[in-house]
Amino acid sequence: MDNQENTFIKTLEASRSLSLLSEDKINKILDDLAMAAIKYTPEILDANQEDLDRMNPNDPKYDRLKLTEERLEGIASDLINVAKLDTPLGDLISERTLANGLELKKIRVPIGVIGIIYESRPNVTFDVFSLCLKTGNALILKGGSDAYASNSCILNVIHKVLKKNNITTDIVSLLPAGREATKALLQAVGFVDMIIPRGSQGLIDYVRENSKVPVIETGAGIVHTYFDQSADLQKGTEILLNAKTRRVSVCNALDCLLVHQSRIGDLEAMTLPLAKKEVVIYADEKAHKELEGKYPKNLLKHASEEHFGTEFLSMTMSLKVVEDITEALEHIAKYSSKHSEAIIAENEKTIDHFLRAVDAAAVYANASTAFTDGAQFGLGAEIGISTQKLHARGPMGLEEMTSYKWVIRGNGQVRN
Repeated sequence: MDNQENTFIKTLEASRSLSLLSEDKINKILDDLAMAAIKYTPEILDANQEDLDRMNPNDPKYDRLKLTEERLEGIASDLINVAKLDTPLGDLISERTLANGLELKKIRVPIGVIGIIYESRPNVTFDVFSLCLKTGNALILKGGSDAYASNSCILNVIHKVLKKNNITTDIVSLLPAGREATKALLQAVGFVDMIIPRGSQGLIDYVRENSKVPVIETGAGIVHTYFDQSADLQKGTEILLNAKTRRVSVCNALDCLLVHQSRIGDLEAMTLPLAKKEVVIYADEKAHKELEGKYPKNLLKHASEEHFGTEFLSMTMSLKVVEDITEALEHIAKYSSKHSEAIIAENEKTIDHFLRAVDAAAVYANASTAFTDGAQFGLGAEIGISTQKLHARGPMGLEEMTSYKWVIRGNGQVRN
């Protein structure tokens, strides 16, 4: 038996013990972990620096990898928030009594053992553990080699808290770096119930194409915002600035701005704050002609096909002038990753048209797409943003980490 299979067996066995934990016990563990994240901040940051030293600071993953005291304080706050949330386990989804007297109940239960394959982002280690523990799921982590020191240190902190609370540490484990461990996890039928990849489109595609275990895709974010003819300029400009520059390395950041042709004269005003942040714009011919001489020359580029449908993860975006909402919707349908899309408009019929027509996990009207992810939907911490349509879609909080079972009570009924 190899080390991976031994880990899978132990995690599966440990998962059965989770059903015996009370909600109070689970909440205490999460509160203790929040305090531990602060207590062990120096050790976690030292391990994180070890990982950062191996990465080029210009790599878009660098910001995702980086931990700071402030970010660890935010993580601790998220852990406390999850502890305060009501568990969905045992929730009654529906019930009925059949004509033959059988009483049927549909009840929320854990999924079982969940595998997470992720790149960079050591905060994911904390986030997914909190959600899995709260929903009674055991967890197998497969982080990237770029964050192995950080993840190992964080897992050690989690294990300290579990031991303090007399809980087996086998409910959460970290596989070694390297592709062999990834392949083993993808083949772990009978041990792992679901795999969630978090990272680049290449990673997600690899997991989807090679996994024998069911997969939920938390896809890349190719995010558009459509600036309609009825849009409020000041409101829209503030939204665009936040959506693009708040944090460029995350999946909800703006990648492509679509502007109604009647508002082409407002391009200078709406992009001025972006210029101050040194955002590079790849503009189509109409937009480039309008901005030439008005937007910094070193930041204004001619767009080509490759710049539409790209998740930039940097201070870079594309810009296209469209004839109307129909062309905007066609563009989004062609290039969207179905993560987050937005419209800036004041005309209610136009807004309603957009919200109905766009096929994405999160569709916004007059708000920044930065709210998708990062515990902004009141779900605590999310395990990811699902871009598919089966089981879960959008931010995956506690309910999305559960399945259900039918409980049937009878009094001697037999079937004819």
